[in-house]
Amino acid sequence: MADDSHTSILFFTKKKYMKKGTYQLHTDSNFNFQLNRTIMWGGGDWEEIKSIAPKISTTEDWVREMTFLGTNAENHQQISKAIGYYRMAEFFEADGSPEKSRLYLHSKSLFYHYHKSVFDQIIQRDKVAYEDKELPVWIARPQGEIKDTVVIHGGNDSYMEEFLPVVQWLLSMEIAVYIFDGPGQGGALRESGIYYTYEWEKPVTTILNAYQLDEVTLIGLSLGGMLAPRAAAFEDRIKRVVAWGIMPNFYDVILTKIPEGLRVLMEAEEKQQINALIEKKMKIDPLVRWAIQHGMFSMNVDTPYDYLKKTRNFEMESIGSQITQDFLLLGSNEDHFIPVEFYKRVIDALPNVKSLTYKMYTKNDSAENHCSFGNTELVLKDIVHWILNAKNK
Repeated sequence: MADDSHTSILFFTKKKYMKKGTYQLHTDSNFNFQLNRTIMWGGGDWEEIKSIAPKISTTEDWVREMTFLGTNAENHQQISKAIGYYRMAEFFEADGSPEKSRLYLHSKSLFYHYHKSVFDQIIQRDKVAYEDKELPVWIARPQGEIKDTVVIHGGNDSYMEEFLPVVQWLLSMEIAVYIFDGPGQGGALRESGIYYTYEWEKPVTTILNAYQLDEVTLIGLSLGGMLAPRAAAFEDRIKRVVAWGIMPNFYDVILTKIPEGLRVLMEAEEKQQINALIEKKMKIDPLVRWAIQHGMFSMNVDTPYDYLKKTRNFEMESIGSQITQDFLLLGSNEDHFIPVEFYKRVIDALPNVKSLTYKMYTKNDSAENHCSFGNTELVLKDIVHWILNAKNK
């Protein structure tokens, strides 16, 4: 019976949860992306999302409308949808607020109750000591042959619970998966108070040591597209690295979204002017306000200037020559966060990799948005195909 349940859960995940498509739902690029994210990775209903989109102009509107959808779904016992709606309501709620904590904990409680059979039978939940706190980890191993072992982490605003369909899909392809929330991410930040570090080799090495892993593929998404290469430069047990997102330098990506001339002021360390300038921009641009507020919280700093200063360390170009593994770089040509031309900087920073493969997804793939959320299954197929080819060379 356990084997039947195992098979049916995996089959259901691949067929039912790997949605495909991108939709124009909002004029603001970030709201539009996050609405698509709610559908593609959050189990949201397209008709319901479409109905609330015109009511959203601010992050406060977003929280109100997503909370409404979550409450309605929960009241009608549509728990899978409620989980995603509450998670995305929490997304734009102010960091540090009681309501953000309530939404996070409620979404998480619903998630593990709803998926209880998965975590009883297939995926093991664990925690690994990190410094004087703990990182949450999932372990998913196929019952038979293991074609590869991958370690996965997200980026600037990720929660590993969002990755459940990804983990199950990889498991169905006979890939063993270790996924964790690192410093500044998900439960590590929200529950253990572990703030971001650019020295990503520290949490990755902790995971590899805890489970005695060797010969692994490391996959990082979004900001993880910078963090995973950084870890690979210092950890030779990583044999293959996947940058699922073009991220040579987080500081430079941020500077594309805020006022021109800021770089000059940063070089001059004009802290007062910079804070005033960014705070003015935050009042009129919800993406900038969210990004700066979340960044200050996750990196444990008090001002926009201090946040920007800290992001300068989040780069892989200065250590790119130390990366010697097989390297897969995945980009999207309409990524609203990351300028597409940054791909060249990543490639130029990798003179000593064993091999380099690069793919740019487009609207023809339904994968033109950030991290190609419109067609996750296509990306996963490409990653697995690349892994197996790299291992067989």
